[in-house]
Amino acid sequence: MNANQKFILKIASVLLIAVVGGYYMMKLRSGGKKAVAFVSLNYQWGVGDSLQNSYNSKTGNYQFLDQRDRLIKENFKLRTNNVIYLHSKIDEEDLLNLPDTIANAGANFKDPKVLRYQFQFVYDDTTRNIIYLTNYDKDPLIGHKASALQKLVQQTINEAEGRFARK
Repeated sequence: MNANQKFILKIASVLLIAVVGGYYMMKLRSGGKKAVAFVSLNYQWGVGDSLQNSYNSKTGNYQFLDQRDRLIKENFKLRTNNVIYLHSKIDEEDLLNLPDTIANAGANFKDPKVLRYQFQFVYDDTTRNIIYLTNYDKDPLIGHKASALQKLVQQTINEAEGRFARK
């Protein structure tokens, strides 16, 4: 083996270690939450001081205001495939690596004009709470991730509700 081949081998080894190390550092940073450790999701949204729209995956209770401001109540649970999909997307896009509160400085959490989302992810060993106000404009990356988390959770619930409605 000549000097050039040894040099290339060393560079390749360093790159491999960097890639593998980077992967595991990302997993540690995101908390490495897995679908099997998932216990429940509590998701609430609305404006003002009452969040009348909510879904609790543990009880299956789902309530929301329709276009005529009537409170609709349903009951359905997420299936295992819903939980696996939710967590694979959360891991893929690193969506739980968000601040606990995503709001502009001095934000009024009870503002009747600002949509607020609250997420509670309960796992075997920990609970992750996130509050997101949709008028957040400080860091576009964090705002984008918070919006993506909200859309993913809502999409998962809509899919489960659609299955319930077809029964």
